[in-house]
Amino acid sequence: MKKSLYIFILLLATASVAFAQDAQGVKSHVIGFYNLENLFDTYNDPAKNDEQFLPEGSNNWTPEKYAIKVKNMAKVIRAMREDNGCYHTILGVSEIENRLVLEDLVYDPQIADAGFEIVHYDGPDRRGVDVALLYDPKKFNFIESESIPFSFEGTEVEITLTKEEQERFRTRDILMVRGTIGDEMFAFYVAHLPSRVGGKGQDLRPLGAEIMYKHCRQLEQKFPGIKIVTMGDMNDDPHDESMVKWHHGKETIEEMGKDDFFNPYLSMYKDGYGSLCYRGTWCIYDQELINWNLATAPDGGYKIIPIVKNKYYGRIFKKPFMVTQKGQYKGYPFRTFSNGTFAGGYSDHFPTYIVISR
Repeated sequence: MKKSLYIFILLLATASVAFAQDAQGVKSHVIGFYNLENLFDTYNDPAKNDEQFLPEGSNNWTPEKYAIKVKNMAKVIRAMREDNGCYHTILGVSEIENRLVLEDLVYDPQIADAGFEIVHYDGPDRRGVDVALLYDPKKFNFIESESIPFSFEGTEVEITLTKEEQERFRTRDILMVRGTIGDEMFAFYVAHLPSRVGGKGQDLRPLGAEIMYKHCRQLEQKFPGIKIVTMGDMNDDPHDESMVKWHHGKETIEEMGKDDFFNPYLSMYKDGYGSLCYRGTWCIYDQELINWNLATAPDGGYKIIPIVKNKYYGRIFKKPFMVTQKGQYKGYPFRTFSNGTFAGGYSDHFPTYIVISR
């Protein structure tokens, strides 16, 4: 572990966000991401590999357990609202089975007053999980969305899969949502890049980052001045090749060129922060990156602001109820299942977010 868990918790405890309003309305906006860790319903979908998450499946996934899961996810979102004084304007999510589970989530009494709208596409992932985006229609004016598939055509990444393996490969699409906040145009991308399970994906995650980055650049050319946030479970840390080389992520705004993205979690990762823990090592797979237009906006325009100790531009959100309190995994995120047994927790990831203001 890079730093002691004590220091990690102490730093997070100092995080705070001050939200102000001007005569025109909300001045600051929370933009974040949360991996909901297998938010499956209890119905059998023949098109998806959801057998584990059925009442008769290996997880004995009953309506009662599903109800606990939905309630827990809503509790975290509500807790972030209580901390920040407002709900997210934009919240990307991953590991959700379908639109139904998102509707159950946004209508949960704990967060129903947010009035979240949903953007979701059924994707080709073999596990049956998708990404999606929740947004506050009072703050974000939706214009369009697109589901961007993985493609091996035209890539500069050295791919190890054979042509036959490439044709069989299926993973989550990348979601793009474009709209306006105030009088400024934004685009938000939500990704869940290929897994590390079995030591796989060393070339597939760079491919996903390349696809997302190229699409961003095309959007910037089509809409000069557009402000972009990419977010998701990257299944890589901020210093990995996918984020640094293929997504052009920079540690500081000062290092950025106009074609680069600022990754606020790179410095946090170096300082020992983590959004998930694996075998005693904290990682930050859950990230938001921003383009030049959002990082360097002139006064009067929306731009990212520091929110943790007036130093870090990203926040990893955790509260004691989200943390395992005892046993082998003490200090880890309190997850839904532990060693194959229903634990009644939240997620194996902590949510992350940034704040933009003007």
